[in-house]
Amino acid sequence: MATKAGVSFQTVSKVLNGGGSVSPATLERIRRAAEEVGYIPNALARGLVTRGTKTVGIIAADPSDHVLGRFVVAAEVEARRRGWATVVANVDGFGSDFGRYVEVLSERRVDGILMAAPQAEHDPGLGERLRGRLPVVSLHTIQGLRVPLVGSNHVETGLLAGRHLILHGHHTVGVVSGTFGRHVTLARMKGLARAFAEAGLEAPDNRLLEEGDWTTPGGYLATMRLLDRAPRLTALFVHNDYMAIGAIRALYERGLAVPGDIAVVGCDDAPVAPYTVPSLTTVRVPFEDTGRVAMELLLRMVAGGAAPTTSTLLPVELVARASCGCAVAGGPTTDSSGKQL
Repeated sequence: MATKAGVSFQTVSKVLNGGGSVSPATLERIRRAAEEVGYIPNALARGLVTRGTKTVGIIAADPSDHVLGRFVVAAEVEARRRGWATVVANVDGFGSDFGRYVEVLSERRVDGILMAAPQAEHDPGLGERLRGRLPVVSLHTIQGLRVPLVGSNHVETGLLAGRHLILHGHHTVGVVSGTFGRHVTLARMKGLARAFAEAGLEAPDNRLLEEGDWTTPGGYLATMRLLDRAPRLTALFVHNDYMAIGAIRALYERGLAVPGDIAVVGCDDAPVAPYTVPSLTTVRVPFEDTGRVAMELLLRMVAGGAAPTTSTLLPVELVARASCGCAVAGGPTTDSSGKQL
């Protein structure tokens, strides 16, 4: 393009990036040369000169998932509100080469990366591939690399659920957990144990614990296995609402009414939670606020701000509905068997 216009590369670069002072004739030659070579202005090309593209990358494990989807959308909206673009890399989950996605986003010259792939906690090489590259903010820990974390207080999630069930008189509480080894799973179990300790009670042991996989079918199957092993449960704490829906179905098939025979408390406050029968008591996790705060922090770091040395944990809130036995104004008046609440 510079050769066609008869000017230096530096002059072309300045003009295309809105800078420099050139004569109208020179400006017209550069414009015609750009048209001839099919030049289309874009952030990546501009970034070759400015060393910034005003684009951030988001590495997300299955953003169609109700949890991560809400987080990712909120983060994208916040970036757009501030005049930034986002590139989302969707990964498959466990077994994925997360470092490869870091390489891809780096090749796209993003200015920072937001990690929203909890399975990446188990990738031992990811920290080394991120080290020293770009500002990074994450929803989850990264092995071998200290990064700013933004999330919810998952210990508080288990604590609130446990306190509420104990308040209702439940001492034999079964748990359908998230994937074993995940930080969120361990934290929610820790919070539940703390609630029992506060009440002077023995926390649920492994006989009352069954691993789920965060899905409705997984919640159904885990509850069936748990009932085979511990049929005398009076309550069930489920680590997300979609598994809780499967759990309620399993209880119905076993002839157990919710909450008449067994109470159920979920986590997250998914959009479907008020519409289950009975409506689902849950602990609300602020996914949208988490996405917004995480993006705010990342853009502040990209601009040269210091990374925080402590995690940013947003508060959670218990939402009492009918599945635990609470009467809810305007909600259903019968349990899953038709009994009056």
